[in-house]
Formats: sequence, structure tokens, C-alpha cells
Amino acid sequence: MTLIIVLITTAVSLLAFSNHRLMDQLIFNPFVTRVRKEWYRFLSCGLLHADFFHLLVNMYVLYSFGQMVESYYGAVFGGKGTFMFVFLYLSSIAAANISTYKKYNTVPSYNALGASGGVSAIVFTAILFDPFQMVMIFPIPIHFPLVLFGVGYLIYSYFMSNRSGSDNINHEAHFYGSLHGIIFTIAFKPAVGKAFISQVVNWFS
Repeated sequence: MTLIIVLITTAVSLLAFSNHRLMDQLIFNPFVTRVRKEWYRFLSCGLLHADFFHLLVNMYVLYSFGQMVESYYGAVFGGKGTFMFVFLYLSSIAAANISTYKKYNTVPSYNALGASGGVSAIVFTAILFDPFQMVMIFPIPIHFPLVLFGVGYLIYSYFMSNRSGSDNINHEAHFYGSLHGIIFTIAFKPAVGKAFISQVVNWFS
């Protein structure tokens, strides 16, 4: 399923790079969403990306961690694992845009796009299951526990989403997508949260 999501997202994103009408129809514009009641935009924006680099990074991370989370979900949800994985991904994209909608639904010029909310949720779900798997984030030439990356990512996203000025990155979507991934998984499988805490406690003991 991860590969299918990556292929569909890549295809639509590449088409939208040269098709402005398609971009306008799918992009998350909170004002247009409210006025026209086009609520599908909460999800459709996840099929779009600002440029090829944005697309490449998101799809690489999604492919890397998505298969991992699919495997974990298959283990805890059984036959419903694939459905729950898709539900997690899509609901995270929508949830990540709620704060943006509340803040900008009276601003006609504001647009947001990208699958980062869903991708962040997938990464943080992987952290819940295996917080101390070692990863290397390019260009840092060292391996470190994934949970440390997660803590740093949350702090950075929160700080950037609350500072004045803009770097044209929706850090709120990253932050809330990450939180949604954690909450979603624990809500449906509380045992995963308990196992995460046990792993952290054991690591420090």
C-alpha cells in the first residue's frame, strides 16, 4: 500500500507542476474551502508538492517508514492492518490542516500543499513501535536513536510555527501531523503506548 500511495502522489504532483488548473482544484486554500465548502481540499492537498525536491523528500521518507509501519500495523491489527494504515495516513493529512484552516480561513491568498502531515504521522508511528532503532539523517554522518530525532523534530516544528515571519513551510502541519500519528495509534491500540513507555524506561535503567 505504501508503494501505491507513493506512485499516486508522485503522478498527481508531477502533473500539477505543469497543470495550474489541477493545482488550483486540489490545493488547500482555507478561504476557498470555507466559502465554497470544498472540504475535500483537506485531503487533496496531500497529492501536491511545491517542487520536485519537496516531493522527493516526502516520498523517500514515506517509502522508508511506510513499509515499516504497514508491517507493525499488520501485526497489531491483523487483517485490518492495511485499512488502518490508509486511515492513519489520510486522517493525519486532514488533521494536520485543521489549525491552518482556523488561522487562515479569512485570508484568500493563503495556500498550503504537501503530504508532510501524513508523512510525519507515519514517522512518529514508527517511533512508537521502535523508538531506539538507529537512523542517520543526511548530511549528519552519525547514527542516533529515532526517538531523539522525533523529540528534536517536534521542538523545532513547534518553535517555527510560533515565530514571527515565514519561511513558506507549514510547520504547524508537521507538528500536528506528528501528534495525530501518536494519538491515532495509541487510541486504537493502547498497548502500543504502554510498550513504548516500557522501552524508554528500560533504556534509561
